[in-house]
Amino acid sequence: MWFLGAVVTFGAAFFPMFYRLVEGRNRHFQNEAQFEQRIATYLGSKNKQSPPPIEPVKQRNAKLWAASIILIIPAFIIIYQLNKDLISHEKQQDAYLAKALPERVFMPQTVPLTTYVLLTIVTLGVGAVYWLYKTVNLYNAHYKAHLAVEKELNRLMEEQKSASN
Repeated sequence: MWFLGAVVTFGAAFFPMFYRLVEGRNRHFQNEAQFEQRIATYLGSKNKQSPPPIEPVKQRNAKLWAASIILIIPAFIIIYQLNKDLISHEKQQDAYLAKALPERVFMPQTVPLTTYVLLTIVTLGVGAVYWLYKTVNLYNAHYKAHLAVEKELNRLMEEQKSASN
C-alpha cells in the first residue's frame, strides 16, 4: 500500500515508507534476542544445549535514512544495505534454528541482489523502484515466516508443558 501511495504522490510517500521499513527492521532485529532466549528456555527444558546467540545486526537510524533519500544516491545505498542486512540475518537465523530445532520451519529467502543492482544500473535508476518494492515484500515475507517459527516454538513449548504435567 505504501508503495502505491509513493507512486501516486510522485515520491512523497517514499519518505515514510523508508522510515517504516528501517524502523520495522530495527524492531525485528531487537526482538531477535528475546526469541533466542525462548528457544534457549525450550531447549533447556529438553536438556539440550542451545547454540551460541546470533550476532546482533547493526541498528540503522530510520529518520536519517528516510531523510537522506532526498539526495537520490543514498536511496540506492540504503536499499542495497537493507537487502544485505536481510540476507545476512536470514543466513544466521537459519543456521541457528537448524542447530536449535531439528524440526525446522524456516527457510531463508533467496535475494537476487546482483540482478537488482544490474537492473537499476541498466535502467538508469528506474529499476530501483522495482527493487524497493521487492525489498519491502522480502521483509514482509521474512516477518511472516518468523511468526510461523514463533507459533511452532509456542506449540512445541506447550506440548512440553503438557507432557511434563
